[in-house]
Amino acid sequence: VQDSLIALQQLANFHRRYLGLPVIALTGSNGKTTTKELINVVLSKKYNVVATVGNLNNHIGVPLTLLSFTKETEIGIVEMGANHQKEIELLCEIAEPNFGYITNFGKAHLEGFGGVEGVIKGKSELYDYLTKNTKTAFVNLDDPIQDEKTAALPRYTFATDNYNCDLRIESVEANPMVRIKVSDIAIQSNLIGIYNAPNISAAVTIGNYFKVSDAKIKDAIQNYIPANNRSQLMEKSGRKIILDAYNANPSSMAAAIANFMQIDGTSKLAVLGDMFELGPESLEEHKNIVDLVNDQDKIAVIFVGHDFYANRTENPNLQFFPGYEAFRESYKEFDKVY
Repeated sequence: VQDSLIALQQLANFHRRYLGLPVIALTGSNGKTTTKELINVVLSKKYNVVATVGNLNNHIGVPLTLLSFTKETEIGIVEMGANHQKEIELLCEIAEPNFGYITNFGKAHLEGFGGVEGVIKGKSELYDYLTKNTKTAFVNLDDPIQDEKTAALPRYTFATDNYNCDLRIESVEANPMVRIKVSDIAIQSNLIGIYNAPNISAAVTIGNYFKVSDAKIKDAIQNYIPANNRSQLMEKSGRKIILDAYNANPSSMAAAIANFMQIDGTSKLAVLGDMFELGPESLEEHKNIVDLVNDQDKIAVIFVGHDFYANRTENPNLQFFPGYEAFRESYKEFDKVY
C-alpha cells in the first residue's frame, strides 16, 4: 500500500460496515475513559460488548478498536480523543457511530484547539456527524451547552436539575464515593468525587436505553473498581491516597481540588503537577489553580513544575518546586513510603 495509516483506517471502516453492529462513540474534555469503562460494564450485563482498550482513542487507536470487533460482538464502544479540530470528524468518518455521547467541554488541549471555543467546536464534530446522518445522541440536559447543541438531534437524555429528560437522576452525593439515586434505586459506586456523578449517570442512562435491567445496572456500577490512575483510592503505610493522575487540565484539576477540600479528614495534602498543552494561557490557568487554594486552610498543597513555580506565593501552607528532581530532593522520605 502507498500509505499504511490510510490503509489501516480504510480497512477498519470496511470491517465496521461489514459487521454492521451498533457503535457508540464518546468524546469530551474530561471523564472519557472512566465513562467508557462504566458503559462497558453496564452493557456487558446483557450484550457481548467490545470497547476501546485503555485510551487507544486516536487516528490509530480507533481503527484498531474497530478491527477488534468480531461477528460475536453485539455492541461496540469507541472512545475518541482529540487535541485539534477536524480530528473527531475524521474518527467519525472511520467509525460511523450510531450513537454519540460528549462528557463535557472543558479546558483541555487549549493549545491545539485554540481556546475553549475551539474545544467546543472540535468536540461538537461528533454532534455534526450525528446530525448529518440522523443518529442518536445521549445528552446531559444539566449542561446548557450540550442541550443547545443537540436540540435538533434525535436524543435520549438524563438530568438531575432538568425535569424534561428521559431519565431523571433523583439525587447525587459524594463523601467521598459517589452515590446516585435513579428510579428509586440507590447506587453506591467506588468512584471518588462528585465530578464522577455525570459519568455514572451517563452509563445508567445508556444501559436504560438498551433495556438492561435496573438490577443489572446497579450491580455493574457497584462492582466497578477503577484501576487506571483515575479516581483510585489506595492505602499505604496507614495513609489514604487518592490517585487521580492522568493528563490533568484546568477543569479536571479544579474539580479534584473542590472535591478534596470537602472530603472528611484532619490532615490532607495535595501534590499537583504542571498541566500541559495549554498554549499562551498556560501561566494564567496555573495561577487560577494556585488562587483556588491560596486563601484556605483545609488542605496543604505541593506544586511541582515550571508554570506553578512561576506563580508561587508566600503562603506557608503551599510549597512550590520548579521540577520533580527538586521536589524529590526535599521529600526523600516519599520514596521510602510510596
